[in-house]
Amino acid sequence: MELNIYDVIKRSITTPKSIDLQKRLGQLTFEVNKVANKIMVRNAVEKIWNVKVDKVRIVNLKGKNKEFARKTFKSPGMKKAIVTLKQGNTIDLPSNFESMGVSGKQRENSEVK
Repeated sequence: MELNIYDVIKRSITTPKSIDLQKRLGQLTFEVNKVANKIMVRNAVEKIWNVKVDKVRIVNLKGKNKEFARKTFKSPGMKKAIVTLKQGNTIDLPSNFESMGVSGKQRENSEVK
């Protein structure tokens, strides 16, 4: 099945662990389409952001059984890709602070205690 490059990557994942991986190792974490493989993810990242990809790791996360008002259901699973960029390549993705309304300069000036 052939997907459009914009259908392969659904969204970027910004958790404290993924932000730390991005700062230390240059690895980005994305939620990807369930039928996407490593080659599709590599091609999509390289064409969308015009960078070189070194390595792609895929993680399939299964859904969890949850209970709400005495009714049980299974939450949907997701497929996650951890993309390592080659040395010297970077992608500037918006972080949690920018989505909450704090710009980068305000974040640098403020101290988190």
